Amino acid sequence: MATERPIAERTAAVIPAYNAAHHLERVLDGVARHLPRERIVVVDDGSSDDSFGVARRAGVAAVQHERNLGKGAALGTGIAKAAEIGAEYAITLDADEQHDPDDIPAFLRRWGETRADIIVGNRLETPAGMPALRLWTNHVTSWAVSLLARARIPDSQNGYRMIRAGLYAQLGVRSVRYEAESELLIRAGRAGARIASVPVRTIYGAEQSAINPLVDTGRFLRLVFKSFFW
Repeated sequence: MATERPIAERTAAVIPAYNAAHHLERVLDGVARHLPRERIVVVDDGSSDDSFGVARRAGVAAVQHERNLGKGAALGTGIAKAAEIGAEYAITLDADEQHDPDDIPAFLRRWGETRADIIVGNRLETPAGMPALRLWTNHVTSWAVSLLARARIPDSQNGYRMIRAGLYAQLGVRSVRYEAESELLIRAGRAGARIASVPVRTIYGAEQSAINPLVDTGRFLRLVFKSFFW
């Protein structure tokens, strides 16, 4: 009987990057402590800086969008690339150092405990340092996404996740901006996918979030409305 390969050998990292050259090399070095560089995928989403060059010089799998298409589009491209290079799972994390690469082993251990299709990082167990408004909105949106997905998801807005690559392709996520991460969870939960969570560190530096509170809240509310008709 064939022995199942360890989950770390079947997992890639997927990092959407938009004007992230300042942070990207440190992020890649951190991820490379846990996964080989040939299974690290960077999707340069139409950056005007040298994000693509940083990724290429770091020896990882680099893909480039000619123009900015949005985080959801970059995730789709990256997870498809991860599957192409033979990964069964993708750990998605941001390029701005808000996600600690040293939490990667926690995702792999949690998968061993749950065999979940999606594992979502949970910052809300120890939210020290998270701005009060963001903490409140994360609680509200997580409640809404959990209700729509029919699954308990403590931190639905956290992009630090482990996803079965084949499931992502099957679900047909249509959103291309930040709301794609909520759409994924809602569609996955309704499809009966197993969704788990794992505590991760909360890291906030001086960088400016690319999220536009007014625009992206409107997109989220539109997604919630549309989800009633899926």
